[in-house]
This record gives sequence, C-alpha cells and structure tokens, in this order.
Amino acid sequence: MFSHIGKTRTPSHNLAIASLLSFVAGLVNVVGFFSVQKLTTNVTGHFAFFVDEVFKLNFNNAFHLALFVFYFFLGAFFANFTVETYSRIKENETYVFPIITEAIILAIIAITGNYLIKVNPDVIAYSLLFAMGMQNSLVTSISKSIVRTTHLTGLFTDMGIEFSQLFFYKDKFHKRRLLKSIKLRLTIITMFFFGGVTGGILFEHFGIKSLILGSAILLGGLSYDFIKIKLLLLKRRRG
Repeated sequence: MFSHIGKTRTPSHNLAIASLLSFVAGLVNVVGFFSVQKLTTNVTGHFAFFVDEVFKLNFNNAFHLALFVFYFFLGAFFANFTVETYSRIKENETYVFPIITEAIILAIIAITGNYLIKVNPDVIAYSLLFAMGMQNSLVTSISKSIVRTTHLTGLFTDMGIEFSQLFFYKDKFHKRRLLKSIKLRLTIITMFFFGGVTGGILFEHFGIKSLILGSAILLGGLSYDFIKIKLLLLKRRRG
C-alpha cells in the first residue's frame, strides 16, 4: 500500500491507500472544524478569507489566515523533503517517517486539544493543516499524482471530465482505464464522506479526542505494510 513505489505500484495499491487516507482526511476535516471552526484539510477557503481581510485592511487577521496557508505548504514541503531524502537511503521506507509524524501530530492534538482550545485554538488549525499538507504531498508522491485525499474539488472536476469521456471512448481499453479511474475517485469521495460522518458521531461523545482514531488508522496501515513485507520475505527465503 505505502511501500510500493514507481513501477511496482498497481491500481489496487492506490485504491487501498486512497481508502485509508481519505477516511482519515474526512475525520480530521469534521473534527477540526467542529473543534475550532476552521478548515483544516485544505487552504482554498483560507486564501479567499485572506484576500477579503486584506481589502478590509484587517492586516492582523490577514496574517493569521496567511499562516494557515503557509502551514499546509510547510507540511507538503516537509513530507516531500523527507521522501526525497529517504529515497536515496532506502526507497521502500520513504513513507515511514512522514506517516509516523502525521500520526504523532494527530495524537498530540487529540490529547492536548481541550487545553489548546482555551489557550490558542489557532495552534490546532496550524498543526492539522501541517499534517494534511504532509498527507496530500506524500500520497501524491507515492501514487505519481494519481491519488489526492485531503479535498474534493479536484476530484469532482476530474470525475466530471472522465464521465464525459465515457461517451467518446468506445474501445474497451480506454473504457476500462476510465472506469478504473472513476472507481478510484468514487472510493476517495465515499471514504472521505464516511470519515466525516464517523468524525461527527465521535465528536459528540469524545470531542477533539476523536482524532486518536485517525492516528490509530495511520499506524495500523503502517503495521499492515510492515507485517505483509516481512511475511513475503519469509516466504521467499523458504521458497
């Protein structure tokens, strides 16, 4: 799922990582918004609010909104920097450090969130935007830009294009490829939705501590990959 990079990566790997990470993104999106009333998985809205505050000459508010955009960018930069660094050391482990870092951020915010909401809620928004920037950058790098999981605008655009192409591509090869791509995008949208619903239900009972589930899912995905690789290597040695 995470460890297959480049030519060894298949559509099933992309489907698996899309399901897992889009669920986490949907969860973070809802729990983050309910906690601090800020968008925490994408920066499109923040940029619009930033421009609005600049025109109103509210430069202090504009600065804080610019930081939301910056932290998402910083997360994307950090994730890809570590991927490029690790790819020169051990390519099939390039994903480990960014995923563990994201899981730790979600866990820390889950544990300290109630305190931060009272003291400085923007720290929560900065941290979650950094984590989502990391996630989006990582999955984009691993899947060669096929999968994106933290926002839906581009997904609905691409899916609209692909649905329209079904009326023009009549040969089986192109239709099969289009249907696989549509299936992938529908999976991301569906899992993002279920992640959001789950986040909403959990928030009613556990508040910001619901982010622990996102951390557990990320670490579970890593553990699954690790165990699968170890079993495969063991099988090869015995064979």
